[in-house]
Amino acid sequence: MEVIIFETPEKVFDETAARIINLIQKKRNAVLGLATGRTMEGVYQRLVAAYQAGKVDFSGVTTFNLDEYLGLDPADPRSFRAYMERHLFSRVNLNPERTFIPRSRPEDVAAECRRYEALIKEKGGIDLQLLGIGRDGHIGFNEPSSSLAARTRIKTLTDETLLDNFGTLEAPRFAITLGIGTILEAREIILLAFGEKKAEAIAWMVEGPVSASCPASALQLHPVVRVIIDEAAASRLQRKDYYLWVWRHKKQAEELSFTLASSQPGDKPEDP
Repeated sequence: MEVIIFETPEKVFDETAARIINLIQKKRNAVLGLATGRTMEGVYQRLVAAYQAGKVDFSGVTTFNLDEYLGLDPADPRSFRAYMERHLFSRVNLNPERTFIPRSRPEDVAAECRRYEALIKEKGGIDLQLLGIGRDGHIGFNEPSSSLAARTRIKTLTDETLLDNFGTLEAPRFAITLGIGTILEAREIILLAFGEKKAEAIAWMVEGPVSASCPASALQLHPVVRVIIDEAAASRLQRKDYYLWVWRHKKQAEELSFTLASSQPGDKPEDP
């Protein structure tokens, strides 16, 4: 797990968007796992700006969203389909036939969950999964006590989650979400967060034990996770200085790794 700390949320958004753009430039048909919420809006703004500047082409990209509220019409402004249309889908050249979100009004919820899992596999799996984190450590709608091996399924949402997302308890109580087991199958994961309200969850996720009490802690088990956060969200990390030190020396470490990988067996370094 790589922890990258920036001074401001704006730099968090810059770094995250740059990594997404870099992936698409290298792999035109990349499969992205997308998330919603205030945390993601700065990232999507930068992706739209890059598209408008001619720096990235989304026409070959496929997207899968983490979750969707059950019962809402897709056109309801509270739905995640409507959120994605507002912030990204309608503003770049994504093919609508390649933007997938769980159906909010399926006849059979269990069948919809199985369909969504199968569709991800059919498209080759997720190359890069974007995640936010709740104050209680949830990712997607995998609330505390969720199985760390769970697949896509229906979840009951807590009062805290509803208040965070809607500001009221008069809101959809159920949602379809990718399970943690599904999330961990992505080839790369970026979790981003900013603000002191997320500091406790970040500390538990990064430095605490792997536990269903903090679903995000399961990311410790994934080989390629980047946690991109601001100073406020990093404020409770015990090893913050170490993470900053590693980031400052990252380029040097990468150059050394490249040099070692380029060396042929039996090569003898020249004398100075």
